[in-house]
Amino acid sequence: MRLLFWTSIWVFLLDQATKYYVVHILKLDVVKRIEVLDPFLVLQMAWNRGVNFGLGAGLDMRWVLIGVAVVISAAVLIWLARSGASKWGYIAGGLLVGGALGNVIDRLLYGAVADFLNMSCCGITNPYAFNVADVAIFAGAIGLAFLPDAKTRKKTKP
Repeated sequence: MRLLFWTSIWVFLLDQATKYYVVHILKLDVVKRIEVLDPFLVLQMAWNRGVNFGLGAGLDMRWVLIGVAVVISAAVLIWLARSGASKWGYIAGGLLVGGALGNVIDRLLYGAVADFLNMSCCGITNPYAFNVADVAIFAGAIGLAFLPDAKTRKKTKP
């Protein structure tokens, strides 16, 4: 479980540091767009009040989404604490929990999640922005669901 907590903490800190940097140092909320390696990497400000890809952005879902993120994070923590996991399972759980809590803090501070990474390639233009927390949540969920080493193990009593 220690690995899960450390992974969560580092993901959370990296997510919040990058958001602080782009919003408060680069002033991306004012500038709106910075081409880093256009079109492969563009910083493009988007305040996401909804869920993935801005779904539900027109509705006031702030507190519902905060509650869902906290409940899912708690469920992952309880599940992994009870059943145990491999090293990769704890890392995947930490990615998911750290990312979810990073987006919770955004919703508490700003009323929306700060999305700013945009990547396009090969003639395909991606209209959506995301952040470090989104990547961590996605990677953690995929890891918990599909990586064979991440499967939980029943603890056996000696």
